[in-house]
Order: sequence, then structure tokens, then C-alpha cells
Amino acid sequence: MKNLILVLGVLFLTACQGQTQKKKNMETAEKNKVMKTQNIYQFKVKDIEGNEFDFATLKGKKIMVVNTASECGLTPQYEQLQKVYSEYKDKNFVIVGFPANNFGAQEPGNNKEIKAFCTKNYGVTFPMMEKISVKGADMHPLYHFLTEKSKNGLEDNQVEWNFQKYLINEKGELDNVISPRVLPNDKEITDWIKG
Repeated sequence: MKNLILVLGVLFLTACQGQTQKKKNMETAEKNKVMKTQNIYQFKVKDIEGNEFDFATLKGKKIMVVNTASECGLTPQYEQLQKVYSEYKDKNFVIVGFPANNFGAQEPGNNKEIKAFCTKNYGVTFPMMEKISVKGADMHPLYHFLTEKSKNGLEDNQVEWNFQKYLINEKGELDNVISPRVLPNDKEITDWIKG
């Protein structure tokens, strides 16, 4: 009798574990499905002049999303960003800049002032968006996508500082996150653009 109870107990435990594993597998598959369906094309933002900018219009292009600031030690990166944009804009590549005041209050200006600064000092012609927040409680939904693996399918990360670069492939998926100190014309980035 003890053996029968023991066998029944083992069978019951095995069945429960099998159900638990099956449920976990289904949850993992569902999470993966959700992650694969998210891309940058779901976002509509405002450009620096207040007009709607729909990321869906960039389908088929490689995109670099970069948070910018006018009073940062890295601000001269605007020059390299513009050069990279000028060189590759006709080769299915675009840069989209997002001014942000999250680091050392280094982007204090309003959208009009930021646009004037970028145009006058660096001749910026790549699309610039309105000033947003890239971290904290008021983080823009686009940056939730860029920084959360559950949304981007690649990795969890944090925006370290001004001029962090997010490389988005032709399918609208996050491909790579590049440190703020890596210059926009670094070989890693230009090889990705050309690849």
C-alpha cells in the first residue's frame, strides 16, 4: 500500500510539474511574440516646429535616434552627426535628434532656441524633434521602447548621457545601443549604416 501511495504521489508531482512547465513555455512564447511585434513605426512624435512626425514614414530605412543637448561637452558631436547624415541620407539612412534636458540641465532652451542654435552653429538638416525627457518619471514613450527589453526585444539599458545613439534597422527594430562618447562617424556606426 505504501508503494502504491508513493507511486501515485510521484505521478501527481510529475503531472503538476509538467503543467507548470507547459504554462511557463506558453508565457515565454507569448512574451517573445509581443516583443517581436514592437517596433519604432508605432510612434508619432512632434518635430521641433510642432508638426507631427510619424516614424512609419521611415519604413525601410536605417535610423539613428540620438538625444542631444546644446550646452554639453559632447555638443560638438552635432558636427559629425550632420556629416554622417549628409553622406548617407540618400542611402536609406536618417538621423532623428531629440533634445533633452535630463543631464546637467544642458538643454535649457525652448524648441525655437534649440533649432536656431543647431542651424547657426552646426548647419543641422537632419530631423530634429521637440524637446522631451529621455529618463525618469516623465520619460517619453519612445524612450521606454528604446530602453526596455520587454518592448524592444534586444536589451534593457539606460540613457547614460547626452548623445547616446540607438541604431534601428530597416524593420524598425532596435539593433544596437552606442555610448554617448562614441563619435557618430565611428567605424562601428558607419559599417552598420553601410552593411
